[in-house]
Amino acid sequence: MPRRYSKELLHRIRNEIDIRDVVRALALPWKISEGYFRFLCPRCSEFNTATHPRTNLGRCFRCRRNFNPIDLVMAVRASRFVDSVEFLAQIFPARATDSSGPRDIGDDHSENLHPHTTRNSS
Repeated sequence: MPRRYSKELLHRIRNEIDIRDVVRALALPWKISEGYFRFLCPRCSEFNTATHPRTNLGRCFRCRRNFNPIDLVMAVRASRFVDSVEFLAQIFPARATDSSGPRDIGDDHSENLHPHTTRNSS
């Protein structure tokens, strides 16, 4: 049975987990080109993408698709929303906590956490 997540938790996951770190965690090919962090689009397999740090979205200009961190995980891993939220919570546990109460997700996986990739300042 799917879990229900608070709006605050989902907001934190979508906005506080840097889309560039999600690209790296998913092992998507990426590059810096013309000052933009670009990644291989999981839908059309083109590098005609860019990320926007202020909105924390990735955009493919070929297939015209926007990706937030959850959307990107769903596309790359072909996973359901709940599974994608769980995946992000395991990889980025510090940013996947619900400050309104106990942690919703990730508590039982603390010994299997992946190291967090440092943020690229470009």
